[in-house]
Amino acid sequence: MIDISLPLHPRLPTWPDGTGFSLRWTKRIDRGDRVNNSHVSFDVHFGTHVDVPYHYFDTDGRTVDQVPVDSFIGPCTVIDLPGVKEVTMTELSKAAVDLDTERLLIRTDNSRIWSDDILEFKPDYTAVSTDAARWITRQGLRLVGIDYLSIGNMESGRDVHRILLEAGVVVLEGIDLSLAPPGRYELLCLPLNIVGAEGAPARAVLRSTG
Repeated sequence: MIDISLPLHPRLPTWPDGTGFSLRWTKRIDRGDRVNNSHVSFDVHFGTHVDVPYHYFDTDGRTVDQVPVDSFIGPCTVIDLPGVKEVTMTELSKAAVDLDTERLLIRTDNSRIWSDDILEFKPDYTAVSTDAARWITRQGLRLVGIDYLSIGNMESGRDVHRILLEAGVVVLEGIDLSLAPPGRYELLCLPLNIVGAEGAPARAVLRSTG
């Protein structure tokens, strides 16, 4: 098992206009309470999370609770694209993704970021281009994942999301693939079943099928 989820804590980078993360204790044994109990607050797009169509399509987009759970669970392929500043259609074509792939996780130099001692938002992260997004939809993928907080960059991110989500491709963002060599796996990704939400935090794990 390879846990590709990011641990949630206040120092984890968030999108520039994100709400960040906080954990507040509502009960503590050391204060005389019978149990420890906490309250957490964070944006659903913080850390490891999924985006579903309602994130960009207000009237006809499916919410998290409406997306079949088997979209998030099943065989997947991890590809490695080191040294690439933008994931283009050409890069994906060179990666020779098997035609039967339904879930694709893209490992880039982003994954090195998560081991930094000082975590801060990196505006120059590696992202997927619009032509790569169109390539993904033509392959009939059900899910695509990237190892930073957004599948698209800060300029074309909206277009990339809309291309993928309009085609029904679930987007998994904020994963750490530094310990996942390229190859075939089983993806076990369980987003919280939040009724009416456009995204949800998720615990994502890869299980080797070799």
